[in-house]
Amino acid sequence: MAKHILILQGHPDARAAHLGHALADHYRRGAESAGHRVTTIALADLDFPLLASQRDWETRPLPEALEAAQAAIADCQHLVLIYPLWLGEMPALVKGFLEQVLRPGFAFHYVEGNPLGRKGLKGRSARVIITMGMPASVYRHLYRAHSLKSLERNVLGFVGFAPVRATLIGGVEHLGETRRQRWFTRLERLGAAAD
Repeated sequence: MAKHILILQGHPDARAAHLGHALADHYRRGAESAGHRVTTIALADLDFPLLASQRDWETRPLPEALEAAQAAIADCQHLVLIYPLWLGEMPALVKGFLEQVLRPGFAFHYVEGNPLGRKGLKGRSARVIITMGMPASVYRHLYRAHSLKSLERNVLGFVGFAPVRATLIGGVEHLGETRRQRWFTRLERLGAAAD
């Protein structure tokens, strides 16, 4: 069955094409070839402020520049988030975007007596694709993929995305053309499967 897939391209540099952009293109190509509807949003093209307080998060209106992105999240059945690992984490742009769009009343709802509230985005799956300079096995085993686990559990899982799967692509500076093409093929397959 065809799905609506939302690809969030999280590389902060809009001036040049990076590996993440190519991965997004191949995922999209595979998805569209299988009949899925795909929306792609490059976070670097959006102009929005960072939130500075809990009060702002709960009461300040969503910036107009993010209204279409939030609507696309509400409309999608599968979310793909692609970003490079910077200082062991997602880039600040990605974190700032998620803080803005995943607001109370949209992504989750407060429930009296329930500290976890009610998930507002149930019924959607997600795939996180992270590129990094270090080998993926080092990130996963030595560093325990701490930032990925936090994203899966404390952000995406908290608001209802399930399952959340991950693709880690390490050693990106030394991939070589053969390995790049293998990753592109793999991403096309994932796109076709809406996974």
